[in-house]
Amino acid sequence: MQRQTRVIIENVQPQLDGGAFAIKRIVGQKVTVTADVFPDGHDVIQCRVLYKHQSDKKWSEVRMQPTENDAWTAEFTVDQQGSYTYYVQAWVDYALNWQHGTERKIQDNQHVKSELLEGAEYIEQIIKLANKDEKAYLKKVAEQFTDPKLYDLAIASAMSHELTALFTKYPILYIENQSHELQVYVDRAKALFSTWYEFFPRSASSELGKHGTFKDCEKLLPRVAAMGFDTLYFPPIHPIGEVNRKGKNNATNAEPGDVGSPWGIGSQYGGHKSTHPELGSIDDFKSLVKTAQSLGIEIAMDYALQAAPDHPWVKEHKEWFKWRPDGTVQYAENPPKKYQDIQPIYFETTDWKNLWKELLDTALFWVEECGIRVFRVDNPHTKPFYFWGWLMAEIKKKHPDVLFLSEAFTRPKIMNELAKQGFTQSYTYFTWRNTKQELIEYLTELTQTDQKEYYRPNFWPNTPDINPLALHSGNESVHLQKYFLAATLSSSVGIYGPVFEYRVCAPVAEGKEEYLNSEKYEVAHWDWTIENKITTLITRVNQIRREQLSLQQTNNLVFCNTNNDQVLAYYKFDDHKTNQTLMVVSLDAHNTAQAMVQLPISEMGNEPIEIQDLITGNTYHWNQEWNFVELHPDMPFHLFQINR
Repeated sequence: MQRQTRVIIENVQPQLDGGAFAIKRIVGQKVTVTADVFPDGHDVIQCRVLYKHQSDKKWSEVRMQPTENDAWTAEFTVDQQGSYTYYVQAWVDYALNWQHGTERKIQDNQHVKSELLEGAEYIEQIIKLANKDEKAYLKKVAEQFTDPKLYDLAIASAMSHELTALFTKYPILYIENQSHELQVYVDRAKALFSTWYEFFPRSASSELGKHGTFKDCEKLLPRVAAMGFDTLYFPPIHPIGEVNRKGKNNATNAEPGDVGSPWGIGSQYGGHKSTHPELGSIDDFKSLVKTAQSLGIEIAMDYALQAAPDHPWVKEHKEWFKWRPDGTVQYAENPPKKYQDIQPIYFETTDWKNLWKELLDTALFWVEECGIRVFRVDNPHTKPFYFWGWLMAEIKKKHPDVLFLSEAFTRPKIMNELAKQGFTQSYTYFTWRNTKQELIEYLTELTQTDQKEYYRPNFWPNTPDINPLALHSGNESVHLQKYFLAATLSSSVGIYGPVFEYRVCAPVAEGKEEYLNSEKYEVAHWDWTIENKITTLITRVNQIRREQLSLQQTNNLVFCNTNNDQVLAYYKFDDHKTNQTLMVVSLDAHNTAQAMVQLPISEMGNEPIEIQDLITGNTYHWNQEWNFVELHPDMPFHLFQINR
């Protein structure tokens, strides 16, 4: 049945798909709510945002304020992890409408005896809600309104700010209207700000030709911490299938001694709840996790939902896999690539409820048994969207600290849908954005469209799967530039190392974005003691990220004009603008770049500024809107802190 109301509420923002999905925040952030609210006619209206955390019994409220063209706004702070609900409520405020109309008549020297009696009725409706002092005041005003002898006092009270404040505080909600309820999901701070490092545990040994172990990984933790990384991500640590195992360089047939791909999970030694025997035991892994935590590092596990042909699931739950009429299995394919060592899970199985339960139990095993709070999820776009929404919601019911990174390099709408379903962070197209225009367009999309409400980007210059063309030259300046851009444009960044910092970038073939002698298919040996310019500058940039609040978020970003297409400049700030930084990057890896940079005066203000280059320590005073910069390939960026 149609509700009776006189107020229209439209275009409530932020919201996703009409409220089908929650927007995202971290603890301590604000939610700024806007809406178009208007009545028929010219009556005074009021509106408010009501909100509460999932654990609250009562709603909190914040009044909305008008801006322009019937638009209203208000904001509230989310101070707990978990789900919040909010909605907009609006009403014609008859008491304030009465006061406004009466004031105009008084100013027109009209006698308002009847209007004062009407005002006394409004006071009667709210007096029971008032506190002791307010009751006394309202009682006095009501007496003035009803006593003709107190008319002069009455008209003064009728126009008083005190009465306005009490009518506003205690609204009379008659035929109010409200929007539908909307959701916010609030994560811990690491959901927004994180610095990832990836290496293969089996390549952690200091001895040539020896398979690495969890104990070897522990020895490398101080290096990871010293470089400023707070998240260490491992490819799958489970037993690797022996049937149809891949050989080196993705060869179809393995030779004796080939170790196979870690993503071909499961063998006679166990499946997704087991560790690879050559890496060590579950207890060894727990020790690694604990040691990492003592150094400020969280271990991120790979959650890859697929199985090798000899995975225990294949024998115990044949119905969880798709079989051809001839009895052979449908293995994974991405033409022209074939993955004979991997059997996709058949999510259309009639036994899907037991399948979902086992996959949930698998994730919870690592959370509850080993203290894992971060998962990198392999190829989530090849599994049902609603499965992910269910799984992440179930885990967060018990463990709200758990975060999920979506590894999906696919079509934009699919990547967006995964983020809406609840993935905490997402891989992005940054890996392939190289020109000034490409970077500006992509970051504008991420930070200025509705993606800013739910899509938290994590910028990776490289991954084990992606050896981007831009890095094939091995040019040091390009590597420095790509890490700097990733680490200062996005508040979450990651690299696959030591491949990245050691500039190991030979492709398997010209024009192919795959590594020659890829660690995906063999054990590598690294000299982990090497320090170079890239490791030094990565360390410094990561340190600066921890110190500068403006670099711990992504969305407060303004691109600055420059007169050189090879020079990109951008300004970032925290929510209160107490911390401001300016980044200037040369995209020319071979030549000195000069440019004039236009400061965003409208954002920064017109005062002269002092800027300090946090990389070199040099300080400059800029008094003009346009300022000169020069960048060299051996140091292709400035990272300025702005001081007033």
